Amino acid sequence: MTSIFQRALGTDFARLHPQLQRRFSVGVDSGQACVGSGVMERIWHGRAFIRPFLSFGSLRNLLVPETGLNVPFRIENYPYLDSYGRETVTFVRTFDMTRKPRRFDATMIYSSDRGRVIDYLGSHQHIATDLDFKIDDRGGLVIRSGEHRLLEGPLACRIPELISGTAVVHESYDDEADRFRIAVTVSNRRFGPLFGYWGAFTAHYVDVAETGVPANVRPRREEARH
Repeated sequence: MTSIFQRALGTDFARLHPQLQRRFSVGVDSGQACVGSGVMERIWHGRAFIRPFLSFGSLRNLLVPETGLNVPFRIENYPYLDSYGRETVTFVRTFDMTRKPRRFDATMIYSSDRGRVIDYLGSHQHIATDLDFKIDDRGGLVIRSGEHRLLEGPLACRIPELISGTAVVHESYDDEADRFRIAVTVSNRRFGPLFGYWGAFTAHYVDVAETGVPANVRPRREEARH
């Protein structure tokens, strides 16, 4: 079985830089996890009224309420089968901020029904969003979020664009520096840029059969709906 990212990209997967191909081949069949560490050169926010929303989101490991320069960073991509039997890959990002570490958690699955990767955001998978993958002309990966859905208790509804944000992630490999580069921007159609960060990291690969999947990278609640 191919990884969820290979399924989403199809034949375009071969156009990725070889290092990105290895990174996004992480899956249950590969038996490998990818753990990266590096520095985010800048973590930024938009206008002042955004911060309370970021602070609220941080209660469930969603978004980062502080800004910073040269912030140590870690990303953990572990594959596993969730309680519904779905191949899942963690995207747990830890930012070592001055006052306290902050996490931005996500778990991704491939939905055959929707024909794309679904990203569950936060520690409780209470927001689901469609992801669109594209390859740029240098073999980098561009990920753009689509519709957001709130999945909380009995609620299952679309989040209006007015109060949601569109995330655009650019990930590439710098051959000269021998490291991955990433830039993330979250924007709102009406209010403009909300949040983002950019920086670089190196990665190593872990044999999941030997180490297992750390309990602290899994969500606290799993959601069947998407």
